[in-house]
Amino acid sequence: MVYKVIGLMSGSSLDGLDIIYTHLEEARGAWKYEIKHAACLPYSEDWQKDLNAVQNLSAPEFLKLHTRYGKFLADQIKNFITGNALQHQVDFIASHGHTAFHDPEAHTSAQLGCGATIAAHLQLPVISELRAMDVALGGQGAPIVPIGDKLLFSGYDYWLNIGGIVNISVKGADGIHAFDVCPGNQVLNILAEKEGKDMDENGDMAREGNLLQGVLSRLNEQAYFQESPPKSLNNDAAKQLAFPILLESAHDVKDLLHTFVCHIAEQVALGIKQKPATPENARMLITGGGAFNGFLIEKITEQLRDSQVEIVIPDAQTIKFKEALVMSLIGALRWREEVNVLSSATGASRDSVSGALWMGHS
Repeated sequence: MVYKVIGLMSGSSLDGLDIIYTHLEEARGAWKYEIKHAACLPYSEDWQKDLNAVQNLSAPEFLKLHTRYGKFLADQIKNFITGNALQHQVDFIASHGHTAFHDPEAHTSAQLGCGATIAAHLQLPVISELRAMDVALGGQGAPIVPIGDKLLFSGYDYWLNIGGIVNISVKGADGIHAFDVCPGNQVLNILAEKEGKDMDENGDMAREGNLLQGVLSRLNEQAYFQESPPKSLNNDAAKQLAFPILLESAHDVKDLLHTFVCHIAEQVALGIKQKPATPENARMLITGGGAFNGFLIEKITEQLRDSQVEIVIPDAQTIKFKEALVMSLIGALRWREEVNVLSSATGASRDSVSGALWMGHS
């Protein structure tokens, strides 16, 4: 069976909306994919401001933004369909939305981007609210990508995604485990902005900096990094792990970038010690924007050398759009009413079929 899906992902780094059109094929339980079209659509300054300020909104303001962002997503999808001549070639849309609030301890997680609004404007089926059932079942609601690691990228033992937040999936004897490791690109980008840049291209500024050992120790000593998985971070919690520690004194930005890169690498190594994969000579697939940061990859490689973990950096399309691809798969599994979120990764009471289905046509 082939499913023709548009998948959407908006990450915590706010670098843009990832949108893909993919063909997902299932045959006798085995899945394969082909990404036909893909794009990252940058957010305007107004949208960046609105999405950054979402937690400060009143309930009525939040709901209005939820609807307005849904209309925005519908407009972007419509343009994507028109630009790639995909009319009458889309079975359904799988939209992650943009995480606005995440508190699994209170069994609550909210993603902006009203699925009903998207469906109504496009007259296509839309699957959204992909984390809600897992959180209701006591899970962290994150990471939810391990189902994609299992079904689409099964040739690896670790799957590391370096986005706004760094998360990892681990192949264990009793299933796939996953957790948020530490803050990632959102912190590196905030530091780069102090030098008038959107990002630290290839980690070049960090490479020129020096290690601030005292700052690194304070970052590493925080309670979150001592907790055992499963565990997850929302955007505010992630930023609080980095700031104000990084900015409490007048350190050079290059030194701060260098130090935070080392922090990420050390936390990845710690995560592997907390949840080691089964094989001795394991392979790690690295995706997300951080995979383009050469200095960060060098530091992770150094930290993992003693663990004999082989690092694999895939093609640029997989690096950029793996999460949007997995959202498409989660949508396809929801369409089939099959498990699409793994409790071994999130800590929920059971695996779940997660996602709300909105039928855009009569």
